[in-house]
Amino acid sequence: MKYGISLPNGWTMSLVGIKDPVEAYETMTNVAKAADETGFEAVWMVDHFHTVPTPTQEVTFESWMSLAAIARDTKRVRIGQIVTCNSYRNPALLAKMASTLDVLSHGRLNFGIGAGWYEHEYKAYGYPYPDAPERLRMLREALQVIHAMWEQEEAHFEGKYYQVRGAINQPKGVQKPHIPILVGGGGEKVTLKLVAQYGDACNVGGDLATIKHKLGVLKQHCETVGRDYSSIYNTTGSFCSIADTDEEALALVPEKSRGNLRDTSLVGSPETIRQRIAALEELGIHEIIIDFPSATDLTTLHRFAQEFIAK
Repeated sequence: MKYGISLPNGWTMSLVGIKDPVEAYETMTNVAKAADETGFEAVWMVDHFHTVPTPTQEVTFESWMSLAAIARDTKRVRIGQIVTCNSYRNPALLAKMASTLDVLSHGRLNFGIGAGWYEHEYKAYGYPYPDAPERLRMLREALQVIHAMWEQEEAHFEGKYYQVRGAINQPKGVQKPHIPILVGGGGEKVTLKLVAQYGDACNVGGDLATIKHKLGVLKQHCETVGRDYSSIYNTTGSFCSIADTDEEALALVPEKSRGNLRDTSLVGSPETIRQRIAALEELGIHEIIIDFPSATDLTTLHRFAQEFIAK
């Protein structure tokens, strides 16, 4: 099993109380540096502009600009988006941005993308907000554009939503045959089929039964399109709180996170967490992207690394 970290960019009110934006950035990148130094596989950042559950004036760092800086603040850990909202950027430009970031990071980029869902941000920033089926059709075209930008000398694509006519993308990035693409979301009819057709990785959430079902659907889509299911890199997210006992660990969980705990949450004693990791691994999960309780107190992060990575 590999372990990633969800970086605190402010979206979930994770940087509240830090008034200086420079200090807020340093707090966020310190988490990435700690991940880099302690053996985590990757750091991931959401692509959102406003805080949740309520939009506020609190800091929320933009994902792609932040990850470009974090790429230079770190040396080993992979970096990625969990996930980029396709509607926020033209896919040809996005492919160019990703190629550049892959070079800046010396080949450490995971490219995460999804159809988008946060209607409030669309309206606030002036983006059209079509219904879910149309957003998914746009994502399908975008994935084809991105592949063309990474694989063709001069990219061409004629679609309903996007047209690319001889776009040159140099450099194309470091990784071969191209930067790995993670398609986020668990929609069974369309999204997971897009993973099978165009993706290299997926991100599915929920309890153990839900994850098992979603991965089963993905496997069926792979069989239908002639894709080797074992070539897909499966990820999921989880909140983590460690203590000597399960009761102590639960007491350390912030109130805002308690309603989201499930049988996949890494909350408890090291032994309890070890059992939950084993259950996820048995389902076919390759990487758990972890949300730790605090951006400023890295005690839990370091303890997790000592218990599950160093050993």
